Amino acid sequence: MNPLYMGIGIIILLVLWLIFGYNRFITLVNRAKEAWSDIDVQLKRRYDLIPNLVSTVKGYAAHENNAFENVTKARAAAMGAGNLADKSQAELGLTGALKSIFAIAEAYPELKANTNFLQLQGELSDTEDKIQASRRFYNGTVRDLNTSVETFPNNLIAGFFKFEKLEFFELENENAKEPVEVKF
Repeated sequence: MNPLYMGIGIIILLVLWLIFGYNRFITLVNRAKEAWSDIDVQLKRRYDLIPNLVSTVKGYAAHENNAFENVTKARAAAMGAGNLADKSQAELGLTGALKSIFAIAEAYPELKANTNFLQLQGELSDTEDKIQASRRFYNGTVRDLNTSVETFPNNLIAGFFKFEKLEFFELENENAKEPVEVKF
């Protein structure tokens, strides 16, 4: 075999390896962006349901202003959170505030029978399930990307093209890992 052909063959294989590796990283990054977008859509849906829930509960328990203010503040903090760590922390606070609203609702049997409240409860439960599913998909994609960034020889491509690891979207509090309890 001619050494020139071997050299050209090796160069072609290296170029193909770079192209396929780069394209894999682009695919993983885009998949992570799509997964985060799914989480963001569900969080927005959740944020949109909260004012209706608060106003429904407020009609029955108007004297619980502290709890309503906490939910409103937690919602605003979650909507305004910038990076992933802040978003995780804000979502943790919002989940706790929502639990207090549902605890208040338990004391009012008329509220638990209210059609509007039951519909909001169902929608919020559905949204919580979708957030969890979206979070799992996002974290799985981030795991794949992070593994590729760290493992040899992919780490060479990642370093050359400046692909970086992403953060997982995790809730730090063990209690917050459970969906908001909306069942009465």
